[in-house]
Amino acid sequence: MTAASTQDLLPADLTMGTVMLKVGDMKLMGDYYGNALGLDVVAEQDGGLYYGRLGKPLVHLAPAVGLQIPGRSEAGLFHTALLFEDRAALAATIATAAQYEPRAFVGSADHLVSEAFYFTDPEGNGIELYYDKPRDGWEWNGTSVVMDSLPLPPQRYLQEHLSEEAVAGQHAAGAGVGHVHLQVGDVQTAQDFYVDTLGFERTAGWHGQALFVSAGGYHHHMAMNVWNSRGAGPRRDTLGLGEVVIEVPSGDDVGALADRLKAAGIESHHTGLELRFEDPWRNRLRVAVR
Repeated sequence: MTAASTQDLLPADLTMGTVMLKVGDMKLMGDYYGNALGLDVVAEQDGGLYYGRLGKPLVHLAPAVGLQIPGRSEAGLFHTALLFEDRAALAATIATAAQYEPRAFVGSADHLVSEAFYFTDPEGNGIELYYDKPRDGWEWNGTSVVMDSLPLPPQRYLQEHLSEEAVAGQHAAGAGVGHVHLQVGDVQTAQDFYVDTLGFERTAGWHGQALFVSAGGYHHHMAMNVWNSRGAGPRRDTLGLGEVVIEVPSGDDVGALADRLKAAGIESHHTGLELRFEDPWRNRLRVAVR
């Protein structure tokens, strides 16, 4: 973690909130998030649906008929990562997602800090389903957390962790948005914005192609990469990512960030309990009191 003063950092107990997606086909996407991922409609607002677990919204599907699916090389969402409380709950959702649409599964990996399985929703938005290994087993090399991408065979994982009880109780198993991973135009600009201005701490990089950042010593709450999008400029108005919500404990945290954005010359809208602004690629962010 960097040596920034605490007043320049986001609070250690920050959490990721709802990810809003602009959606072309609400029925198609709703069926996927409900039936494949085992999420429930927990709220309805402005024609949009909030899907989540145990009353907690995770993904907000907002109708945006007429917009196009973004190109693979454009800035925007790489994936929304849903974090599960135990391996059985993760396995149950992997199983329903794979059964619903086998072609949506795109890979899996043991990242040393977590076990992750990757899917793509019907409109091309990436999804990660993952479980965190115990934090006391994470290895740190100075300020960087040690991560890797080791093989994690899905069939073996399901054989070891899937149970009838977990499938039957899928909707009663808690989940949260663990992190959000973006596609950006260049990593240095991402670090200037997300670390130096917003106040995340850099926890890892990858050969100048990816940046991982967090608050409070988590492996990462957000990540940015250029694997598909190197050189990308500001986003067009497309389907896909609409907004990322970051939750903080108090209005003082929101106010401190508003001051940092103002000092950096970044335009924002501050209501007192929340702050709305955009990153250099026009990805919309909202920091709100939890």
